[in-house]
Amino acid sequence: MAEETVGTPGVTPAKATRHRQEKVGVVTSAKMTKTITVEVRRRVPHPVYKRIITKRSKFMAHDEHGKAREGDMVRIVESRPLSKNKRWSLKEVIRSSSAGV
Repeated sequence: MAEETVGTPGVTPAKATRHRQEKVGVVTSAKMTKTITVEVRRRVPHPVYKRIITKRSKFMAHDEHGKAREGDMVRIVESRPLSKNKRWSLKEVIRSSSAGV
């Protein structure tokens, strides 16, 4: 038996798009070259007392063209490890801060 092919011969299947995690946050630092620090806040109920509390996480993201400024609201996406702490990339600047103008 020869190799069995699935689908139409000569036609390559559509490239599978990966689902990458996205987060929205505010840029807290843009002082590094091609790197920004993004603070993501989320509101969750306390496990015991059920009161709503705000938790925050900081992520370092790759900003290839230096578009993001401090105070901007940005969307970051998961990517391959780019350095020791950098595993996210800038997707878009959602809202620009007025401080940079």
